[in-house]
Amino acid sequence: MGYIMTSLRNLAAGLVVLITSAGALSQDPVPSYSESTAGLSQASGLLTLHVDHRDGRILAELTPQDDGSLGRMIYTAWLASGLGSNPVGLDRGLGTDSEILRFFRVNDRVFAEFENNRYRAIGAEADERQATEQSFARSIVWSGEIVAEQDDRVLVDLAGFLTRDPVGTIGQLAAAEQGSFSIDADRSAALTESVRAFPLNVEIDALLTLTSNDPGSEVRAVTPAAHSVTLTVHHSFAALPEPGYEIREADDRAGAITTEIYDMAAPLDAPVRRYLAVRHRLERVDPTAASGPVVEPIIYYVERGTPPLIRDALIDGANWWSDAFAAAGFEDAFRVELLPEGADPLDLRYNIIQWVHRQTRGWSYGGAVIDPRTGEILKGHVILGSQRIRQDRIIFEGLLGTDQTGSGSASDPLELALARIRQLSAHEVGHTIGLMHNFAASANDRASVMDYPVPLVSLDADGNIDVSDAYSQGIAAWDRAAISWLYAQYADPATEADGQEAILAAARADGLLFISDRHARGNDSGHPLANLWDNGSDPIQTLDEIMAVRAAALANFGPHALAPGLPASELRAVFSPIYLYHRYQVEAAAKTLGGVYFEYALNGSGVEGLSPAPASDQRRALNALTATLDPAVLDINDTTLSQLTPSPYVDYDAAATREIFASSQYPAFSRSDAAAAAARITLQAMLSPARLARIGEQSARDPDQLAPGEVLETLERAIFTAPRDEAARLVPLRGAIQGEYVAQLLAVTANGPRAASSQARARLEALAAALPSGRATAAGPREDRLGLARQIEAGLARIDRGEEVGGFETEIPPGSPIGAATCWHCDSADILGLGQ
Repeated sequence: MGYIMTSLRNLAAGLVVLITSAGALSQDPVPSYSESTAGLSQASGLLTLHVDHRDGRILAELTPQDDGSLGRMIYTAWLASGLGSNPVGLDRGLGTDSEILRFFRVNDRVFAEFENNRYRAIGAEADERQATEQSFARSIVWSGEIVAEQDDRVLVDLAGFLTRDPVGTIGQLAAAEQGSFSIDADRSAALTESVRAFPLNVEIDALLTLTSNDPGSEVRAVTPAAHSVTLTVHHSFAALPEPGYEIREADDRAGAITTEIYDMAAPLDAPVRRYLAVRHRLERVDPTAASGPVVEPIIYYVERGTPPLIRDALIDGANWWSDAFAAAGFEDAFRVELLPEGADPLDLRYNIIQWVHRQTRGWSYGGAVIDPRTGEILKGHVILGSQRIRQDRIIFEGLLGTDQTGSGSASDPLELALARIRQLSAHEVGHTIGLMHNFAASANDRASVMDYPVPLVSLDADGNIDVSDAYSQGIAAWDRAAISWLYAQYADPATEADGQEAILAAARADGLLFISDRHARGNDSGHPLANLWDNGSDPIQTLDEIMAVRAAALANFGPHALAPGLPASELRAVFSPIYLYHRYQVEAAAKTLGGVYFEYALNGSGVEGLSPAPASDQRRALNALTATLDPAVLDINDTTLSQLTPSPYVDYDAAATREIFASSQYPAFSRSDAAAAAARITLQAMLSPARLARIGEQSARDPDQLAPGEVLETLERAIFTAPRDEAARLVPLRGAIQGEYVAQLLAVTANGPRAASSQARARLEALAAALPSGRATAAGPREDRLGLARQIEAGLARIDRGEEVGGFETEIPPGSPIGAATCWHCDSADILGLGQ
């Protein structure tokens, strides 16, 4: 038996050897370098690429570098074609941050990693630098097999790298509640015909197909087959810039966009975290001169596909910055032109202004490819949404009518919309040359294009709407100061600190104030002068003025606000922004409630810290805001109501109807729903949790200050007590406003700080007890009061059970991009989590 088993084992081993040998003989030999590239087209630039159009391969030729890598470069990616839905935000041009991409070899594979340049040991010895590098994680984002090698060169197929999801489209679709998507590899591919190689960069497109079994409504609205969403992702590989760029440390007071680093080798008496200002490289030919020509000017180019009328406005507006650079001592340093025919907008050497189409209006962006190690801008990239100008025109036609549209007069809505586009062009280019928003500039006589410019509209002596000074022209005082601080060149480095300080001191002496996004966006924000889409140094007085303009516009509203021949139902889309014309000034005035004044300052500079808004101003704001909740102010006359007719086509389309008021009385227009939407805007601004908490803290420290109880009592007197002679037609509007008040207090009870939550709950419990008997109100039928009491009781019970509370609030037509909340370069406070 032992002999037989041994023989069987020997036979099996022999079979294994035979099978292995046969397999080895059947394998194709590894192709040589020349065989791998034979017949492929070659693109040479920053990288040498061999493009296989038949099999969809893009073979990159990589060689060892002195630093041990197979190449280091700056990498960015963005959407070359987008989804087309503003609420989702996956727009053409949406991109990633700039990263340092490093290729390196591990055995028979090439790995790609994003270097962790955020944490460094600047100026330290090699051992300390290495210890810092090893303390923080790296990010290897891809690996691929080596296709062939010869001498030091290796070939690797980049197709797998290019069909990743670098922009994070899957996560953004999920965050927008549009479904759970995944990449379909069989329907995603690098586009070999898109490969373009330039001396300083390589550009490649790839199709990225995402699939889902449960696509959301926004995806369904803009795609031909919602289960399959195909986007084009653009990948950019850029050369690391030449040495010689001088970094500039950021200053809180200067308004520069920054990149953040941590210097782990900083002295113990110096901060570890540092912020570097982001800017273009700009140098005078003669660095010792106070002013003079530059070595290389900053030139922006408008994409050739932009319509001529828009193109000219974009060039005009962006060229305003040439004045700021001249004031900073740089002659002929900045200009804007039409992209030369035949030039490729993807070439790193061209800063681009792009006109982007979407289904609906949306925000615009100003971004850049930067060197994350230093903050040097290598390429500015502006994306402007094409529908915004149409919305501006609609607003002006709602205010003025269409009689002057196309006339070229000072009251022509088209000319006014073009004036806004010039501002927008200057604003977004401002981001790409290194400037943050300054949302206090409108309080300084429109001191910057980096604020959001609401048109300055007033009433003349005869009560007619006056738009003669709707938009200012050119960059202004803050813009010049900010560019001087960011770009000023000093012959003697020892004088730089004093020179920078002198610029900021002069700006402060001129009364210029800078307040950033973080302290301006969202209803919880509290600086009274840091507002979006507002005008004037007194936001409360301006609210009164805007309410007067709104009243005049609504009194005159009618078919003349819509061009002849258009479907009459489109008048609803014109009506919405006019009815809510006060919405942004309401948010501005509300910031005086519990408001705190402050400046960004250096320690020891003598600048005062936080100081509460004066009690008298807070009470003025309370009265002005409460007046916006008057049912008579929110009523709509019968003539206008009769003209707000439905559509047989548009009303099936959720995307097309987002600009109009929802109506619980459809096909009739609902006055109550419109009044509720307006009331919600006011009440969310007045009764945001952080605002109520600040009011409570200020009154606890100073009994003369406005207290939360006074705010709520004032509102309840106005909302729940009707004049004896109030018209019956206003009763349903008052009931709608009451419902929004209850809904907002429930939200504060559920989500506010303890003190604010307790105050809100106490008011709700008192209302619930008083409403059935009518003690709390002289307005509304008993059944409505009982219903409101039940809404309060049900909401409080849900809060006590730890459940979500909501669902009572009325839907508000979108304001964005005519002023919702967001990040420094776009429009949405949800991104920053800055309140309702």
